[in-house]
Amino acid sequence: MTDIAEPRFAARSAWGAEARATLALAWPLILVNLANIALGTTDVIMMGWLGPDALAAGALATNLNFAFLIFGIGLVTATSPLIAIELGRKRHSVRDVRRSVRQGIWAAVALSVPIWAILWNGEWIMLRLGQEPDLAHEGGQYLRTLMWGTLPFLAFIVLRNFVSALERPLAAMWVGGAAIPVNAAIVYWLMFGGLGIEPMGLQGAGVGTMATNFLMFLGLAIIVSTHRRFRRYFVFGRFWRPDWKRFREIWRIGLPIALTLGFEVTIFNAAAFLMGLISADALAAHAIAIQVASVVFMVPLGLGMAATVRVGLAYGAGNLAGIARAGWTAFALAVGYACCTMLALIIAGRPIVALFLDVEAPGASAAVGLAVIFLVYAGLFQLFDSGQAAANGMLRGLGDTRVPMIYAAIGYWGIGLPLSILLGFWTDLAGEGVWIGLAAGLAVVSVMMTVRWARRDRLGLTRPVARRMPPGAV
Repeated sequence: MTDIAEPRFAARSAWGAEARATLALAWPLILVNLANIALGTTDVIMMGWLGPDALAAGALATNLNFAFLIFGIGLVTATSPLIAIELGRKRHSVRDVRRSVRQGIWAAVALSVPIWAILWNGEWIMLRLGQEPDLAHEGGQYLRTLMWGTLPFLAFIVLRNFVSALERPLAAMWVGGAAIPVNAAIVYWLMFGGLGIEPMGLQGAGVGTMATNFLMFLGLAIIVSTHRRFRRYFVFGRFWRPDWKRFREIWRIGLPIALTLGFEVTIFNAAAFLMGLISADALAAHAIAIQVASVVFMVPLGLGMAATVRVGLAYGAGNLAGIARAGWTAFALAVGYACCTMLALIIAGRPIVALFLDVEAPGASAAVGLAVIFLVYAGLFQLFDSGQAAANGMLRGLGDTRVPMIYAAIGYWGIGLPLSILLGFWTDLAGEGVWIGLAAGLAVVSVMMTVRWARRDRLGLTRPVARRMPPGAV
């Protein structure tokens, strides 16, 4: 009996240790993600103080900027699995880790230049999208200051991936947390003037956000250059030296990630447009529901990022059992969390809506009622969204990004958007139909990615690892 019990106890202990390691890595990443949302939320709140026209112009510009920024984030995310796999293969590797960090920043520079060229013409783009000339002009001027924050922010993401792959994400968390009050102070000062500075309005918000992004990068750069845990990697050493093989590898892995994120983000942009075609109340209710869903999504997103590192470390070490344990642990944590948030959004819908709207105000009943209904769908939505976030992170840990990109295109744009249009405009469901379509698209993506993960050995995703392993290592 003892001989049987000991392996079972060891197995349970291994799974428990994996859960603790995943949570220890994930929670600072979750807080960093929440800090990034808080930065944008602070800017939007202050834009509202300038008036509704400034808020509308700022929202147009912010959405256009974010579409390109999320693409860049996806590209440089490739550094996370590359560093983790290398550290799994050789725990004390320095040269190859430094190469990945350096070429990740090179990729950020290479992508930022065309982004700047496009966003410099933001007014022209917004006019072609049918926006009002005055709003397009003001939004375009705002973009010409905001856009310069792209490169320092992407470089910060590269360094965040570096410290996370070393399983030391607290450095990024402290920098991200400190950026919130700093950003609020700088943006307020430049927008409204004071201390010898004339009010700059929206352009001040752009300059302030750009400055905050630069300070975030500078702060984390100082930490990784001086802290004893990071400085031996000398990540900025010989930064001018090209490494075209690694540079191409960043693009090979990162471009599909960028497109996957692009497919996901743009379908939500399209959903907001569809809601605007239905009614103003539907659009307002949708804005509340999607904001709540975005905030609670930061937890499974952080768990997916942690899964990339944990799976990558096991993959690089040639540990098939460790790969399975790391992936399924993150998946179980994400889905378990989603079950809790699903119940909260379904049960506490009206109190949540009351945080955004005066539920007793005359004329607000339609928007409030729709928002409560949409939060029910957002709860179901979380279950699928958490599953796909975890599964996507698990597959990235294996360097598998191309097929998930195809899954995202099929699920979001091949199924989710057409179904949202069909149910939203060809049935009586209206806004509810749009949310059903979104949830269906996410469900398809989640199932396909999870099935691919479950079949990873048969699909050959771990084959290079299996060849390196000695007999009987699994």
